[in-house]
Amino acid sequence: QVQLVESGGGLVQAGGSLRLSCAASGRSFSTDAMGWFRQAPGKEREFVAASSWKGVTTFYADSVKGRFTISRDNAKNTVYLQMNSLKPDDTAVYYCAAARKSGSSYVLPSSYLYWGQGTRVTVSS
Repeated sequence: QVQLVESGGGLVQAGGSLRLSCAASGRSFSTDAMGWFRQAPGKEREFVAASSWKGVTTFYADSVKGRFTISRDNAKNTVYLQMNSLKPDDTAVYYCAAARKSGSSYVLPSSYLYWGQGTRVTVSS
């Protein structure tokens, strides 16, 4: 059974940092793209960041570019999201996604086969 388990969320003040982790089990994702999405209350799930399977190519939403960094450790089957200079607008539940369907967009939720349960990030002003 494939599982993606996020951790590292919490409450932080504006300007602070958090590091999210997503540990995968049940199969290796070393040859798959992985990404992070988020969903704020009352809003649709939106793209945050994604990484190609080698981690050489990364993609970021304009709203987080320069503040967030996605990385991965394929040996540990884990993807990370380092979030710096956090803003109240970053408050959301953050979801890990894995295994982008071939030929599909990195930034669409429908492109990914597997999802974690989410970890909540709250940024206070």
